[in-house]
Amino acid sequence: MAKQATGLRRLAAIAITALALLACAAPSARAADQVATYVVRATIGTDGALQVAATLSFAGAAPAELRQVFATSTRTPDRMEYRYTLADVRATAAGKVLPATVTAGARTTTVTVPTGGSSDPIELSYTVRGAAIATADDTTTVTWPLLQGLDVPVGTFDATVAIPGLFTSMDCAAGDPSSPGACTYYGGGTHDNPSPVFHHEGVAAGDVVVATVTFPRSAVAVNEDLRELWSLDHAFSAAPLQLALASGLLLLGGLGLWAAHRRIGRDAAGAAAPTLVAAFHPVGPGESEFRVVDHIRPGEIGTVADERVDPIDVTATLLDLAVRGHLRITELPRESEHAVSDWTFARRESTDRLAAYEHTLLDAVAPVQGEPVRVSNLSGSVRAVIGQVQAELYDAVVDRGWFARRPDSTRNRWALIGWIGLGAAVVVTVLLAAFTRFGLVGLALVVLALGVVLVAQEMPARTSAGSSVLAGLDVLCGSLLTQPVDTLPTGKGYAQLSSILPYAVVLGGKERWLGAMADSDDDDVADSTDLDWYHAPNDWQLADLPASLANFITTVQGTLFSR
Repeated sequence: MAKQATGLRRLAAIAITALALLACAAPSARAADQVATYVVRATIGTDGALQVAATLSFAGAAPAELRQVFATSTRTPDRMEYRYTLADVRATAAGKVLPATVTAGARTTTVTVPTGGSSDPIELSYTVRGAAIATADDTTTVTWPLLQGLDVPVGTFDATVAIPGLFTSMDCAAGDPSSPGACTYYGGGTHDNPSPVFHHEGVAAGDVVVATVTFPRSAVAVNEDLRELWSLDHAFSAAPLQLALASGLLLLGGLGLWAAHRRIGRDAAGAAAPTLVAAFHPVGPGESEFRVVDHIRPGEIGTVADERVDPIDVTATLLDLAVRGHLRITELPRESEHAVSDWTFARRESTDRLAAYEHTLLDAVAPVQGEPVRVSNLSGSVRAVIGQVQAELYDAVVDRGWFARRPDSTRNRWALIGWIGLGAAVVVTVLLAAFTRFGLVGLALVVLALGVVLVAQEMPARTSAGSSVLAGLDVLCGSLLTQPVDTLPTGKGYAQLSSILPYAVVLGGKERWLGAMADSDDDDVADSTDLDWYHAPNDWQLADLPASLANFITTVQGTLFSR
């Protein structure tokens, strides 16, 4: 009995060992690495809606989480985009609803299904709108990837599509989304098999199976959502309508600008005879004297000539103030051969009448009982009043009746209109380019606004009196350029040449009159104080006057009007 018991124990140990070995040898349960079958039952409605129900079966337990990415837009080569809408997304397994997560992106919708590792088939259903597109010959083509964006491979794919009527053609493509090839097989439309069926084997993760079925438009309605993508060609289309509108706007706007300038910015007709500002009057045989009419100053004629107060007008006014006895300009000796030239202004007593702008300028460059002001320091003492001098000079030409209103105010008002219009045109252009195909119309508005800004400079208009004075300036300019310099009255040469100089600085011809003054120096004696309005270093001669004044004019303009 003892031996029998011992044998039984040995047999039991052997059996237990064998069972343990068998248990170790048996395959353990693990998650499937692919979907064994992906079976689709789809229905196309008469309204073009596509209802899809897919059953995913696994060879083993399902992955803990299943993810499928649906493309919700497709772009075409001609910058168009079809957009699709997924709705009623639902996932179940063994009749139990799974908490699927739907994440909508800009161009895709991702469905994530937690499976819990179950081996039960998963059913995923959804509705697609936008897949029924209009095609040639009054047909509707429904095309949709019945399998797409799955994160695991699929062994076998099968789909059956219920249709509302007869179809005219069908197709199936499968493989890489960028360049799918032909499906394994597809068919349907026969008496025995009226519904389209699609079959493909060996679908890699992320691959697609695209089913396409075409119907007469009467059988299936179009529900496409087709949008044109933004591009320069789209925003600034040169189609006939857009081009015609832009061209018409430019034409009408250009005519409007021309009419506004003709009506507002054109000078009034002047008198038949020009109004003389200054002239050479005969005073004896072969002698003529330069006389100014009605105390018209060089700064004023420069302003009426080009409708603006220029640096040369202010500089000529300084020279005129000196010639008339209000200032003395003194050229300082150079500290070295290569040093910059400098001058001082000293106030002189004079009973000559001053205009408001002359008084302001004189007080700035030569204050009463003040120290002489250097040209190199003008920026500190004069720049602050330059704006006032210009404003008062504009007022002076209005007071003389040469302009109905100040030219600078007229320019500024029209320029403001132009800049405001330009800003509005830019905003309109951006909006038109962003949301329509009429960007060219916006560009036309921009061009017209820029036209207003440019035309603003030409909008000041002279009165009839101003036009007559302008004609008189042409006569004076011709005289300054042609009058013989040796016809000035004897004994008044320096005074006459000096009085002519500020006007010649503004209108032209100063070189010949300065040359005449330099030529009058017929000795080697220094002339540093021969001119009461311009003094110079002790070794200076009248022959140096052209170079000295050219340097003075350039320096003063640069000092007063530099930033």
